[in-house]
Amino acid sequence: MNYEQLVENLAQQVFDAVAKRTSAEDMERVHRAYLLAKEAHSSQKRKSGEPYILHPVSVALIVAKELQLDANTVITAFLHDVVEDTPYTVEDIRERFGNDVAGLVNVVTKQKKEAYHTTKQVDNYRQILASLHYDIRAVMVKISDRLHNMRTLQSMRPDKQMKIAGETDCFYAPLANRLGLFEVKSDLENLSFKYRCEQEYGNLERWLQEDAKKNEERLCRFCKDVRGTLRDHGIMCNVQVFWRRPYSIWRRMRQQNVDFHHLPNRYYVRITFWEDTMDEPLTDKETCLKIYNLLTRDFRERPGSFVNLIEQPKENSYQCLRLMLLSDCGIWEEVQICSDAMVHASRVGCINEIGSNISNWVKRFRKVLEDIASQGNEAFFLEHISSSLYYDDITVFSSDGNSIILPKDSTVIDYAFKQGDEVGAHAHYAYVNGNLCSVKTVLHGGDCIKLITSPDAHPRKDWIDHCQTYVAKRYLRLYLIERRRVRGGVCRCPICKPLPGGEVIGIRLHGIPSVTPEYDNIMLHKRSCPEAIRMASKYGDNVVSVEYATDAAAPPVTEKSPTSVVINRIGFSYPITLSITGVDRHRLLMDLTSEIADRLHLSMDSLSINTKDCIVECRVTIMVHSVNEMHSAIDHISRIKGIESVRRTDNKV
Repeated sequence: MNYEQLVENLAQQVFDAVAKRTSAEDMERVHRAYLLAKEAHSSQKRKSGEPYILHPVSVALIVAKELQLDANTVITAFLHDVVEDTPYTVEDIRERFGNDVAGLVNVVTKQKKEAYHTTKQVDNYRQILASLHYDIRAVMVKISDRLHNMRTLQSMRPDKQMKIAGETDCFYAPLANRLGLFEVKSDLENLSFKYRCEQEYGNLERWLQEDAKKNEERLCRFCKDVRGTLRDHGIMCNVQVFWRRPYSIWRRMRQQNVDFHHLPNRYYVRITFWEDTMDEPLTDKETCLKIYNLLTRDFRERPGSFVNLIEQPKENSYQCLRLMLLSDCGIWEEVQICSDAMVHASRVGCINEIGSNISNWVKRFRKVLEDIASQGNEAFFLEHISSSLYYDDITVFSSDGNSIILPKDSTVIDYAFKQGDEVGAHAHYAYVNGNLCSVKTVLHGGDCIKLITSPDAHPRKDWIDHCQTYVAKRYLRLYLIERRRVRGGVCRCPICKPLPGGEVIGIRLHGIPSVTPEYDNIMLHKRSCPEAIRMASKYGDNVVSVEYATDAAAPPVTEKSPTSVVINRIGFSYPITLSITGVDRHRLLMDLTSEIADRLHLSMDSLSINTKDCIVECRVTIMVHSVNEMHSAIDHISRIKGIESVRRTDNKV
């Protein structure tokens, strides 16, 4: 490959993008920054063998074209690794490009220390967040840097991929989300998912393509009908189907506890209008409501489906009217109505406010950071960062009238741990708005809670699946880990419960503050496990590639290298719980138990069944030796006449 020509082509794209919105003098400075970066990195190569200059030029292209930032930010993108990786200093940058660029380059340069506050990774996160007090453009360069690293991650070892993907999931994607950079957030999430769980990502990508092809004709007809209705009333707009990406589908499948084929709303129809094409002098909100009124005359609206995200936009600035309309095929279609300006705002987020009202945006964002700092727990700084950046807030009230801010979808468990670890550890039940409730009850804004504790009450293993805040997850995670150690230096994560033969990763527990240092255990996780992602993002050097084998030739625990381990569990079986739904018929239960015991030769630990209005819901716990044996069991049970769905329910990953 002619890398020199490729670099020149990419640099020219940067120049073309910046030239549209900057002066000739600044363009000359942008050219000089490129030449300095090219000279400084001339002898360096990336892990893939490509010349290193490809990276800063690609980051500059993201900053200039995708984020549409100013000349000094583009210059910073060209130079963001110069001080860290070459003999040039910040003073050299200041002399050539001025104080503004030098300050930005200094912020994005990782500071080398003899000892780190928590870990090198967490200290880097702190530095990035602290830059918000200086200039939000530095954060934009760091996010662009991470986005290009994720786009070129294929050349890294699996353990390094997991480390970088973990950092992305736990910090960079949430940060992009909070800054309103929807497209960047989505790219980061999907790239991370792709490298963590290649098989799952590939399956979802294939199913989405097949689904799109299968439904193409029907959806084209629906879009044509919508377009015709609006055109008849003088409204010209774009009506387009958008299929949700693999990570979004995977996350929704987990949230709703369904498989791909039973997941609703795998796509949505977006109606976009342009303000300058409207005949009437209406506001965007008024135009959206006008389109809504016209559509609901010709299409039936699903009761209760209307959501107004214009009056109460999402934190990432996305605004629209959302509803469900019935197509001529008898299918409810999700429809979003918005202006082109609303779509643009959701893509660039806070960048929309740079140069006008950015100080107000940063002020709101700093409130999140102040809340994090007030917790004062260094070991779990990252957990609070991630949860605080991803979630909207709700305000609830204690029985004595004190207000407490919690992440959206928090439960009484979160409320209890907000009062302190001892209170949370002994939470028994609660009264929410005067009604007796479980501690796993989801709270809503304005709820009033009276918590009841008992010295005989202790955390249960499923609590961790019913909380949002880092303080609750921190305590429960340690509580579970200390009680789930197994012999042989290896233990399975109690959250994701990995099986031999699956996509797994290992995290060495030695040296991590949350676990006593005399243990050198390896905790096994599924690659999609949120706990593994969190640990990889914080303790990247503790990540090890793992082959969780069932091959009798493999030794029980064999060290191949500091970053690779083979683990064998010959003869071990593991309980999994399956949730089975179907239509009741004569001998259904007999056929089910016969399939498991006689044909699959698997033992059953427990079986419960409930039938209501001819619909059967069954939970069965069986013992399997590997992930392949589990998939085989699910496949065989799914083929039984009358069975509609079979899914594993004893983990959340």
